[in-house]
Amino acid sequence: MNGTAALPSARQSSRIASALLPTALLVALVFGMPALQPLFHALFPALDRPIYTRASFLTLTLWHVGLVLAATVPVVIAGVAAGIFVTRRSGREFAGILDTVTAIGQTFPPAAVLAIAVPLAGYGAAPTVVALIAYGILPVVDNTIAGLRGVSPAALGAAEGMGLTPRQKLLWVELPLAAPVILAGVRTSVIINIGTAAIGSTVGALSLGSPIIEGLSGSNTAYVIQGAIVVGLLAIATDQLFALVDARLARASGRS
Repeated sequence: MNGTAALPSARQSSRIASALLPTALLVALVFGMPALQPLFHALFPALDRPIYTRASFLTLTLWHVGLVLAATVPVVIAGVAAGIFVTRRSGREFAGILDTVTAIGQTFPPAAVLAIAVPLAGYGAAPTVVALIAYGILPVVDNTIAGLRGVSPAALGAAEGMGLTPRQKLLWVELPLAAPVILAGVRTSVIINIGTAAIGSTVGALSLGSPIIEGLSGSNTAYVIQGAIVVGLLAIATDQLFALVDARLARASGRS
């Protein structure tokens, strides 16, 4: 009994450790990047300024996260709503159109979306958020549809037998059971957009792409490495945090 009970606890501790390590490294780099100047100067002795200083990495990270959050909120709301709509009887005929529209949004290169959005929204954060929304909505829509369609007929039959209205059945049965699959779509969307948000710096958005873009244009490899490492750690840390939430949902639903 004790050994069986200890297994989930050990697994949970392992998940927490997996999430804490990249998060700790991310925090250390965000606050301590200037302290690495001797290291980068030794690696790139030809560079006069081996550490990016136009903005602090804390500021860059906060703006980067803000861009992703600004896109994620409408993506989740619109993606889940659209997924619910096309799985209802009244909206099933629009499923093919929705698939086409969302697929087009993701197949467009982010740079192309930015090129279209800049004349309409100007330079800065706004066109970047538009590009992230277009690029991140497909996984949420697809997983919402898959999650709702994957709810077992037995659960739906039991809900109908209890006399639940369609709205109650959706809120109390379908969405809770589909939540892990929907969360997986949100997780994919967020991780994609953490990487994609860096390109927003090409149109004036402040983000972790700023040192990357400046490094590429100025042949400063140190800047590129610094920005890329922080973006990568941010993506890994975020992914591990989503893994913790998914594990919690799994325990609540009895999947593990």
